[in-house]
Amino acid sequence: MLSHNTISFIKSLHQKKKRNEHGLFIAEGDKLVRELLASHLVVREVYALIDWLREYGNLLNDEIKTAGVTQPELERISTLVTAPPVLAIVQIPEQEIAMEELFGGYTLVLDAIRDPGNMGTIIRTADWFGINRIIASDDCAEHWNPKVVQASMGSLTRVKIVNKDLNKFFTELNAVSHSKNMDMPAVYGTYMGGQSIYNETFAPSGLIVIGNESNGIRSTTEQFIDRKIAVPCFAAEGDSKPESLNAALATALVLSEVRRTRG
Repeated sequence: MLSHNTISFIKSLHQKKKRNEHGLFIAEGDKLVRELLASHLVVREVYALIDWLREYGNLLNDEIKTAGVTQPELERISTLVTAPPVLAIVQIPEQEIAMEELFGGYTLVLDAIRDPGNMGTIIRTADWFGINRIIASDDCAEHWNPKVVQASMGSLTRVKIVNKDLNKFFTELNAVSHSKNMDMPAVYGTYMGGQSIYNETFAPSGLIVIGNESNGIRSTTEQFIDRKIAVPCFAAEGDSKPESLNAALATALVLSEVRRTRG
């Protein structure tokens, strides 16, 4: 049986403040927890139904605190409406992206993506298309938020995400470019009125900026954009058209076209 203190501690990790304080995040679900156990991330604690432990106990080691719990106990500590059979407490890794890395391949830059579901799906999408670096503005949804972790479906183990003030980030990137006499990576920004991604010639390497779900890319970030691109709308003339695409879906379409044309 879980103690009151244990339940209180796990539930405290539902809050960003406590996750930052303890350097821990929650992950739930059979597939997700098994993927985390097989990754480089450090799993500290596992709370699972006895049946789950019988089947997957071989994945655990002596350094992981493990407890067999009941379904009602899982319901008490879960962040989900219906608790899955296993919940893990995982150490938040230290992640850095060196500026020099950004001069090769593609990097996603997220400007105020606030919805946790979108954030998690974008991380998963980046992973699918082989993008393993994301620069996220300081006001993006926290990537250790349980909803983001759930939506990312294990891709957090393969994609590095670093929060930055985007103004300072682009200014520093420009400075590195000049100091090392390296060509600045092309910076693409997604806009409703931009050049169709199907007519764009993508550079060998670059950064793709995805804007906020409602307001798009901020003017303070726009000054660093080299090329404005768009996913064109093919709704028939005269028909009422959707205002915009979901940010995660737009990301998928842009990355698909980048990979199709650049490999």
